[in-house]
Amino acid sequence: MDFGIVGVAGITVICWLIGQIIKATGLNNKWIPCIVGVAGGLLGVAGLYIIPDYPATEIITAVAVGIVSGMAATGADQIGKQLGGGQNG
Repeated sequence: MDFGIVGVAGITVICWLIGQIIKATGLNNKWIPCIVGVAGGLLGVAGLYIIPDYPATEIITAVAVGIVSGMAATGADQIGKQLGGGQNG
């Protein structure tokens, strides 16, 4: 069974949740993309070793996949705000 792309989507969801937690703490929102990018990179490395059929075969690619997934969480949140008229927080 191919869990690779599902694992990448999972990293995005986890990073989005991390961003929401950070937002709730009152930390300046300018730091959220950096934090979710780093979290995504770390989760990407974890995925390399844990997830079967992960779409990376070496650590640099795994970090890159994780960072992109983390940044996608920020983008998805912003798209939701723009479509909702900025009322999402």
